[in-house]
Amino acid sequence: MAGISELDQITRAANGDKAAQTALVNRNMPIVFRTAYRMIGDRAEAEDITQETFLRAWKMLPTWQPKAKFSTWACTVALNLCRDRLRKKKPVLMDELPERVDNALRPEEALASSQALSGIEAEILKLPDRQREAISLCALEGMGNIEAAETMDVSVHALESLLARARRTLRTALKPAIRAGDQS
Repeated sequence: MAGISELDQITRAANGDKAAQTALVNRNMPIVFRTAYRMIGDRAEAEDITQETFLRAWKMLPTWQPKAKFSTWACTVALNLCRDRLRKKKPVLMDELPERVDNALRPEEALASSQALSGIEAEILKLPDRQREAISLCALEGMGNIEAAETMDVSVHALESLLARARRTLRTALKPAIRAGDQS
């Protein structure tokens, strides 16, 4: 399926081609999952949202009009599902962090790095929902402003404003940790 365009894959998947469906999932599941995980902060819920996103995709594929990339559309669906879940409950800080230990680091450096990452993730989870969405899509997923704005259904100007406020809030919240790190 490597040489087939995304539109052809979508058409084939809509017609029940299992290989095309698998290829679409394999290509798009990582970004959908990461987006959901960063919004929700819970691995199990992010997996549920990812699964529900693709279930909705399969239902919508026969009538889908390609106005954007499939990944952009899938992330939009995932963000909407996240918003629904967040409306139903308060955000909860992550109980566990994904394993990201650099084997080249000494244990104390790895611990400090893990604690710093934990602090950053905790501060991102404290951001207002829309700011968290913007920073997750642009800074963490590497989407361009136009694609992220489209995913969030806002103007590029509104996205840039959300990003600026999120960065300012994160800088303020993380300033004490940065100062402490400079003194070490």
